[in-house]
Amino acid sequence: MTEQDPLRLATADGTTEVMESPPLAEETKGIDMIYGLYAKPPLRETIAAALQHVLAAFVNIIAPAIVVGNAIGLDPANTSFLISMSLFISGIATFIQVHKVGPVGSGLLSIQGTSFAFVGTLVTVGTAAVAEGRSPTQTLAYILTICMLGAFVEIILSFFVEPLKKVMTPLVSGIVVVMIGLSLIRVAITAMGGGAGAIANGTFATPQNLIVSLIVLTVIVVLNCVRSNFLRMSAILIGLIVGYLIAWPLGMLNFSNLSQLPYVTVPIPFRYGFGFGFAGFIPLAFLYVITTIESIGDLTATSMLVGEPIEGKTYINRVRGGILGDGVNSLIAACFNTFPNTTFSQNNGVIQLTGVGSRYIGYFIAGFLFILGLFPIVGGLFQAMPQPVLGGATLLMFSSVVTAGIKILHGVNLSRRNTLILIVSLGLGMGVAFVPEVLENTPYLIRSVFSSGIATGGMTALVLNMVIPGPRE
Repeated sequence: MTEQDPLRLATADGTTEVMESPPLAEETKGIDMIYGLYAKPPLRETIAAALQHVLAAFVNIIAPAIVVGNAIGLDPANTSFLISMSLFISGIATFIQVHKVGPVGSGLLSIQGTSFAFVGTLVTVGTAAVAEGRSPTQTLAYILTICMLGAFVEIILSFFVEPLKKVMTPLVSGIVVVMIGLSLIRVAITAMGGGAGAIANGTFATPQNLIVSLIVLTVIVVLNCVRSNFLRMSAILIGLIVGYLIAWPLGMLNFSNLSQLPYVTVPIPFRYGFGFGFAGFIPLAFLYVITTIESIGDLTATSMLVGEPIEGKTYINRVRGGILGDGVNSLIAACFNTFPNTTFSQNNGVIQLTGVGSRYIGYFIAGFLFILGLFPIVGGLFQAMPQPVLGGATLLMFSSVVTAGIKILHGVNLSRRNTLILIVSLGLGMGVAFVPEVLENTPYLIRSVFSSGIATGGMTALVLNMVIPGPRE
């Protein structure tokens, strides 16, 4: 953001005002908000705004659990439990981020959810673990343990926000985000064809699978083109419901496992035990660095939208608390059997569209997510979703990650130096993703660490950005 940003709170002499206490209504004049950060909207409007945030985040919260669970061959009951825990922890994490518990949390209307940034690496690490002989639940224990330990990376980084921004520049973060999206597209396309199960039984890419997935994709695209903000924000959820209803009469749904689910999910810390692998930890730790940078951007955008300063002591303290909140919440998530949590950028769009930036809304959002997580029927219904239905939606979701990375790179001066870094990083990263066999004769540690295109491309970009002479961008 530039210093001339019109949404910034400024004093008459042109300097930024550091707001240490809740502003009065007249102090937020000129900010395009109906309800500012410290406002308390009427109950009806509060619930309506909270539900829109839940709808915007819901699918993104549960999808990582479904994708990773399917990739490692997890059974329906355990996948449903993962989904429930994803919602349950998102509720707790959102409360911590919004309420600000001591130094932990930003105090903004910042929604927390399971991060897609980790999915590609978790799938790579998980499938490799299964190939080595681990059972799906042992693999899950392995993944959750490295997620838990990796959270300390982000907790530590929260105390180094300013120097970190100098090393992890938009060039590096943009390359990594592009790599994350490109790596996940293969997962989405496989789901559109029917998933790993369809490959095994010979029904992969049948006309029925492809047609259903394309209908879901089309519905989401059409709804994103309408004028209704509600339909646009709910497009993915509606697309999944349409796909669900189409798949039902085609015999693609299997509800046999729903009767075996308990009425209420009881959160059990460390349900799957522990397991650790240094090779899997390194690429995951690197991703915690990347998501730290992404969260700095999300928190800056939220601050700007609600009229809070985006520079100075108050801003730095907010961002530091938000990043610390990400780390602590990811630690809690791993302890309660789900994947890392980060701030959700799509909810900034909801704030902008609704004009409601009150953190009071956040308490209701947290409550809704918390309650949804306690009822396994929610996870069971989504776990029964056919792979082609999920694939049609996730293709757009994962492709949008690529677009986000391109937008970051668009703001970078692609000088000869920066273009060279971009070329080498994408070349090595995508090369490893396309032909993982290139590493099969290397030592186990190297093969495990660099088997992820995200890790290879990201580490290449980071190292080259530090060693090649010239201004870092």
